[in-house]
Amino acid sequence: MDYIKLSKAMSYALRHAPWEYELELDEYGWVSIEQLLYAFREEKKWYELDIKDIIYVVDNCDKKRFETDGKRIRALYGHSIPQKIIKESMQPPDILYHGTARRFLTMIMEKGLIPKGRQYVHLAVDKDMALQVGKRRDSEPDLLVINARKAWNEGVKFYKGNERVWLADFIEPIYIEIE
Repeated sequence: MDYIKLSKAMSYALRHAPWEYELELDEYGWVSIEQLLYAFREEKKWYELDIKDIIYVVDNCDKKRFETDGKRIRALYGHSIPQKIIKESMQPPDILYHGTARRFLTMIMEKGLIPKGRQYVHLAVDKDMALQVGKRRDSEPDLLVINARKAWNEGVKFYKGNERVWLADFIEPIYIEIE
């Protein structure tokens, strides 16, 4: 079993195109594991897929993209589907980070961080992860430091994606500094 390909396929199905797999996510992004398994088995390459394979990806994915709850599964972050996935607001760490391509810096410092094609702005708990994400679009990305504590205290909602990723609807420029 190619677990990397399975992880990517699960990400696509649960974060970006559930309708292509005839999956119906609830308002929190949950879907039955059985329904996901059935949908994947419709494709020849996943014909022998088993629930154990799905659980293996959930438990061993280095980016902790998924979670299960009994007989359900969901992606924790990264959604681009039109249906807004409801998240519970939580107090973030004092400081969060965002890596970005240098060409976006002026716009971010004028207008803030916006989700673009995603449902939420993605923020990292550490500099290394933020820079790693920023390097997807720029070999030398800028590192933004987000004063999450101040933003939280002033009413900005944050949502925990996983241990390393936090989400927000929008981050105004007053909470952003360039490192």
